[in-house]
Amino acid sequence: MHTSNINFQDQLWLMDEALIEAEKAYRIDEVPIGAVIVDSNGAILSRSHNLKEKVFNPCGHAEILAIVEAAKKIKNWRLKECSIYVTLEPCPMCLNAMVQARIEKLYFGAYDSKGGSLSLNYNFYKDQKLNHSFSVVGGVRHFECSKLLSQFFREKRVNYNKS
Repeated sequence: MHTSNINFQDQLWLMDEALIEAEKAYRIDEVPIGAVIVDSNGAILSRSHNLKEKVFNPCGHAEILAIVEAAKKIKNWRLKECSIYVTLEPCPMCLNAMVQARIEKLYFGAYDSKGGSLSLNYNFYKDQKLNHSFSVVGGVRHFECSKLLSQFFREKRVNYNKS
């Protein structure tokens, strides 16, 4: 099965799996972003969540960590026919990593008007000057993804104002 044949119910389920990862990040006081990568049959190859704060790594984004894990699992840096599900619109670094990894399709939950590549019009994923392009579907489980992020940052502001 080609990843573009994954049906809508499976897309929702896979985004729910990414949300589980985001909740793990939330519980360890990381920005709650989760990512899941699936193969052409829809089987999960990797899953991850943000770890920037815990491991002091500016590249510790959920997407990057999931890409590295999936590549190790299949023993190939080319993730052709793989899709990534991420709870927040990717930043420019992560979108470029997806191009480099040859991801076939990106599904994301919440839009990010301040840091998201697409919202900022950094459309690397369809730049004809690069050697790879892929399709993007945004807004999958948007409400649930946005709600978790909003809750996290609301709590951060309350705790910041107390100090």
